[in-house]
Amino acid sequence: MTEEGLLISTRELAARLHAGDEPLLWDVRWSAKGPPSLERYEDGHLPGAAFVELDHDLAAPPGAAGRHPLPGTATFQATARRLGVRNDVAVVVYDQRDATAAARAWWMLRYFGHREVLVLDGGYDGWVAAGGDTETGPPPPVAAGDFDAVPGRMRLIEVDDVPAVAGRGRLLDSRLTERYRGEVEPLDPVAGHIPGAISAPTFDNSLPDGRFRPAGELRQRFAALGVADRAEVGAYCGSGVTAAHQVLALRLAGFDAGLYAGSWSEWIADPSRGVATGPS
Repeated sequence: MTEEGLLISTRELAARLHAGDEPLLWDVRWSAKGPPSLERYEDGHLPGAAFVELDHDLAAPPGAAGRHPLPGTATFQATARRLGVRNDVAVVVYDQRDATAAARAWWMLRYFGHREVLVLDGGYDGWVAAGGDTETGPPPPVAAGDFDAVPGRMRLIEVDDVPAVAGRGRLLDSRLTERYRGEVEPLDPVAGHIPGAISAPTFDNSLPDGRFRPAGELRQRFAALGVADRAEVGAYCGSGVTAAHQVLALRLAGFDAGLYAGSWSEWIADPSRGVATGPS
């Protein structure tokens, strides 16, 4: 494992599989712009990987709590068990390349108490580039798991606590800068950002090939944004997906951050909540 057990490289995963120490694999490829996740999966996936549909398996139905609200504990436990999660077996999650979707699965499994969840650094594309085996076709049957979901193992920021985090610490907006400034808004009905938030696009955490930047570089990036040891920090995005990537990057850099899971899509559901535009 690399980076304190948060990431696993393609080489390390291949060695682990070869040695017979087989973690459960979750394929979490997803994009708001498509193509459909199942189509990507059927065209090629890591051998034996379970197919995870982010919109349904890692989120409750959209509504006032956002476009990808967290599911309840019992619901997520049932989903995780259906997808093969066991209390004593590691889970490796991956997406296409940059972990912006896989990090949502990482965060949720950790939040609900799983002790060993690793993100495949570089994702499916990195695995293929390294010569890793793949297979095609529909999802295979997965043996039911025994995972016991216990919430609260990662820091969750509720909507009423968001202004305080922005006021006394650092609230990082993980979306593209033009969305933060309110110049464009392709997904939500209101443009802008949460007052007091700082623009910190998630994609700046990654190298060109989709792998995370080294921990030292990430620490310098966040320090330049005003993140400091023992200071409160939180992250949000449009719907709580790419913000989980930000939380993971902060963890790699040595900072403990909270996730505002409802994110912008929940914030703007109540018109009484403030909206800011322009640069920070």
